[in-house]
Amino acid sequence: MPQLPHYWENAKAHLSRTDRVLGGIIEAHPEVKLRLKKDSFTTLARAIAGQQISVKAADTIWSRVVVAANGKLQKIEPKKILALKVTRLRECGLSERKADYIRNLAARFQQKEISATKLARLSDLEVKKSLIALHGIGPWTADMYLMFNLWRPDVLPLGDVGLIRAVELHYFKGKKTPLEKIRKAALPWSPFSTVATWYLWRSLDPIPVEY
Repeated sequence: MPQLPHYWENAKAHLSRTDRVLGGIIEAHPEVKLRLKKDSFTTLARAIAGQQISVKAADTIWSRVVVAANGKLQKIEPKKILALKVTRLRECGLSERKADYIRNLAARFQQKEISATKLARLSDLEVKKSLIALHGIGPWTADMYLMFNLWRPDVLPLGDVGLIRAVELHYFKGKKTPLEKIRKAALPWSPFSTVATWYLWRSLDPIPVEY
């Protein structure tokens, strides 16, 4: 059975009760589950690789990176990324900037400047501040870390194109909508905005995303 955050079933019940639209989406995807969370480095590096591209493209590129580092698909370690030159990472499909960002992230983990244990003890806002201070990590990547690695329940990634598109589709008849209106529409989802976001993504693509 796929591992799920402890709050998942309670969140589904809450969202179905408070939001008719989300209730329908949740009912339409009964078998789709959140993937197992990854180690901290993989979550962040994979999120960097996935910035501003489709989930499918990001999966393809990341698979190439893992194979380049390991010779096969398995857990990737920072030291193996550092052993690859930027040119080799670019051959996997990463831009030069993303390759630099991921190598810098690997160096920070290798030197133990980033501690997964310490991040886990911080509030959502403190985690975002700590991560955004690193090169190549912006609010979206920090949100993905909070959602997929720390499994924080109330993350609303308003910088995510897929979430915005899904909200506009289901709540605003597909019309382009100001961010403040989207934020207001999302108020009933708290304290389970993470789960709401995940199911809204599923409404666009039934294949679960992972970072």
